[in-house]
Amino acid sequence: MLVIGLTGGIGSGKSTVAKMFADLGVPIYIADDEAKKLMHDDLSVKNQIIELLGVESYIEEELNRPFIADKVFNNKELLEKLNSIVHPAVADHFVKWKNKQKSEYVIKEAAILFENGGYQQCDFTILVTAPEETRIKRVLKRDNTTKSQVLARLKNQWKDSKKIPLANFVIINTKLEETWLQVKKIHNKVIL
Repeated sequence: MLVIGLTGGIGSGKSTVAKMFADLGVPIYIADDEAKKLMHDDLSVKNQIIELLGVESYIEEELNRPFIADKVFNNKELLEKLNSIVHPAVADHFVKWKNKQKSEYVIKEAAILFENGGYQQCDFTILVTAPEETRIKRVLKRDNTTKSQVLARLKNQWKDSKKIPLANFVIINTKLEETWLQVKKIHNKVIL
């Protein structure tokens, strides 16, 4: 079974593209969602996060996402340490999930697939792109956040120009009809 990595910077529309593949019957693994579940449910992961960031990381057993985001997005060293706790747990979880699937290929959607080297465990990669201003507008509309917070998150992700050479396919996600055509084209290439 092939593993196709799907990535894109914040606001690029990678979740929209993932849903399009799901509509074609492709199993989708959303690494960020699974990471949040593991950060909440996996006791080992939880204890390591508390040790790294403090007891404020959880409020009444719930992940304190604003606190964690505030701590790590402006501190590269802390972000790397948090990633070194969460990413191996997600990688193990993905393998178990993949082994249960019955399809020609699966999609692993991950925001920092290239940055963390996860693309090396994929047979192919898809990069979703959009102009930066479009991405910022999408995130401001989607999240309860500020432009400076979005820019801080953008700063921690590689520029598309660094990702494009590593991608097997690039989807430019500005118009949904065109994005859908690009998704179908990739799907047809992969299943042949």
